Amino acid sequence: MKFKRVFLVVLDSVGVGEAKDASKYGDIGCNTLKHIKENTDLFIPNLKKIGFLDTINMNENDNVDAYYTIAEPNNAGKDTLNGHYEMMGITNDIEFKTFNNGFPTELLDQIESVTGRRVIGNKCCNNDDIIKELGERQLNYGSLIVYTSADSDLQVAAHEDVIPVSVLYSYCEKIRAITLREDWRVGRVIARPFLGSNGHYRFSNSGRKDYAVKPPKKTILDSLAENNYNVIAIGKINDIFDGTGINKSIKATNNMEAINKLTDIMDKNFTGLCMANLADFDSLYGHTRDVEGYAKSLEELDVEIPMITNKLELDDLLIITADHGNDPTFEGCDHTRENVPVIFYSRSFLEPKLLPKLDTLADIGATIAENFEVRAPEIGKSILEELK
Repeated sequence: MKFKRVFLVVLDSVGVGEAKDASKYGDIGCNTLKHIKENTDLFIPNLKKIGFLDTINMNENDNVDAYYTIAEPNNAGKDTLNGHYEMMGITNDIEFKTFNNGFPTELLDQIESVTGRRVIGNKCCNNDDIIKELGERQLNYGSLIVYTSADSDLQVAAHEDVIPVSVLYSYCEKIRAITLREDWRVGRVIARPFLGSNGHYRFSNSGRKDYAVKPPKKTILDSLAENNYNVIAIGKINDIFDGTGINKSIKATNNMEAINKLTDIMDKNFTGLCMANLADFDSLYGHTRDVEGYAKSLEELDVEIPMITNKLELDDLLIITADHGNDPTFEGCDHTRENVPVIFYSRSFLEPKLLPKLDTLADIGATIAENFEVRAPEIGKSILEELK
């Protein structure tokens, strides 16, 4: 074992340029990080020092503190689940469905049938705009607000005073069963209880609950857990993998909370993997096409990088990557099909530099698997020996 602890941080949606099959997805010309940098006064000196900005054009830079490169996506689709699946060694040729123009009437009819509640909404919406628009109607009539975020999800919102959280959860379990049908197959059904009064409605972050599908095969997480290594999930990682292969799950409602939870874990003595997802980039700024907000969020992360790296022991490895793109300058509000940055940092590295491009996100998982000497994934190639 080369590294006792591996910290894998996924910057949700921070892509670095169109993938080779971007034309298939209508995403020619997308580049999340590059376009944010071009359209703002982005100042991220700490991320720059570990090669983050050099991944945009794969520039060779001798004055870096980390190994850096990019990885190409191979799994079908540009959704969160398939990106994370590939990273952890699963090949999946089936895209999860998105419904940017609303869900089909047949599905809505079935939701009304199994819940006994009228459905309202049925639109693509981000943040809390949906409850600002329909919260009063839901409160008055006891309906279910059904909507999507442009990701592969079906979200169900209801006021806690009208539909208790436990009842909303039971509805979402029934909807999850319905949406396992192939033509309605969304990645996640999400319960979104909300609180407040008219004009002041707000989502209950602690009440949110995601119902994902189980990964189709065993992941690197499973291999680690089966070999008695710690597998710690921060943020929505547990939801993405439906809890499989994870022996400690820590909730985080935003990027800063996830970073704080990460640094708390770094103070603990354990052997294994800690995997965190920083979701704000995607949910708050990518889907809403908020370039300035996206840049500010990257700068907030940058401030935390020295604290993260200073907490690393000599036999720790930090990996920073992403799962897909979501270019805030691009048309629409959907994810974008992009390559992702891959940064490997350790205080023990002697010759950090540019690495050759990785052919798949699964190379990350394969490297982790080799480090802990567990079963190699069916896809991906370890680059552990290159990290010196």
